[in-house]
Amino acid sequence: MATISVPSHVPSPSEDADELRKAFAGWGTNEGLIISILAHRNAAQRRKIRQAYADVFGEDLLKAVDKELTRDFERAVLLWTLDPSERDALLAFESTKKWHANDRALIEIACTRSSDELLLVRKAYHARYKRSLEEDVAAHTKGDFRKLLVPLVTALRYEGEEVNLSLAKSEAKLLHEKITEKAYSDEEIIRVLTTRSKAQLFATFNEYNNEFGNPINKDLKADPKDEFLSALRAIIKSITCPEKYFEKIIRLSINKMGTDEDAVTRVIITRAEVDMKLIKDGYYKRNSVALDRAIKKDTTGDYEDFLLALIGQDDA
Repeated sequence: MATISVPSHVPSPSEDADELRKAFAGWGTNEGLIISILAHRNAAQRRKIRQAYADVFGEDLLKAVDKELTRDFERAVLLWTLDPSERDALLAFESTKKWHANDRALIEIACTRSSDELLLVRKAYHARYKRSLEEDVAAHTKGDFRKLLVPLVTALRYEGEEVNLSLAKSEAKLLHEKITEKAYSDEEIIRVLTTRSKAQLFATFNEYNNEFGNPINKDLKADPKDEFLSALRAIIKSITCPEKYFEKIIRLSINKMGTDEDAVTRVIITRAEVDMKLIKDGYYKRNSVALDRAIKKDTTGDYEDFLLALIGQDDA
């Protein structure tokens, strides 16, 4: 389901580090060489390249990228070069610092990573910023969003497939009662969404649909402009069908006046090694346009080339 392509023969990390050093040297940066290396190495390989670069040249590869590249291309390469947990920690930090109700980075990190991955993010956050992720989320959010987001980012969900069907039935009924009462921020709704395993939530939402005749997200659209309801729908969608959730994020970021490069970059960088193939397929089915064509239409230069390489369309 990943879209990055790694060559059958990969040079040693020290060889890649040396080539990257050459790409940064001289009067002009060789952006094509940077893309040909970093866009075709997996996370473990990029980690070794970064270590080799530091060992040989006494400088963090990220600092070299920061000095030599600019704007959207720089940000994309920086995020891609980071370890996934470090990257998520950075994205979470940026989200808390400039948080607004329509921000989706925290929800994506909390809901589309496994419990083990989320724990690594929290550890990386603590190591990098010398405080906890939940501490910053609590400090920069308020009201209903604080009630929702703090437990969401600290969840340690059961990852197995075992499901309690009687519990699913009772909690589907509970959710329906609270939604009918418009008690959207009720602690019981928050408890269910932030603590139950993904398999258990699948069962609960299926019971909700079967028992009450509507998908839960449809009932949570009672007020489409309500930002808290929008966040609840994003949580449910990202847990139950992440590829459709991310397809929508890209679609809304591209198909409007002015591309939201931050959102497009975030999705492609974080999903290229996970489920980008499914997202691409979903994008085509939904829009009758291939994702690489949409990216070409809305981006330019090295930034465009880098994104296309990550989604497996270098030669498109």
